[in-house]
Amino acid sequence: MGTRRSFSAEFKAKVALEALVGDKTLAELAAQHDVHPNMITQWKRQAKQSLPEVFAKKNARGVTDREAEVKALHAKIGQLTVENDFLSNAFGR
Repeated sequence: MGTRRSFSAEFKAKVALEALVGDKTLAELAAQHDVHPNMITQWKRQAKQSLPEVFAKKNARGVTDREAEVKALHAKIGQLTVENDFLSNAFGR
């Protein structure tokens, strides 16, 4: 009995996407990528199930990233204000 092959996430996504597009049959994709058709069916099902999460996470991540960016920018503004005040006082302006 042979050893199990492991496939990268990129490869699985590529094959699942090709299967979702539907230009080729599962048998054609299996022969092209040297994978059993049942594996392609599983990857296709996983892709369909996880697709809504991709968009939901992106929106949630965008909000937290934006909040972190605003916080960092406010800190930078405060730092620059302090430096500006210090230099204004140092040069008597």
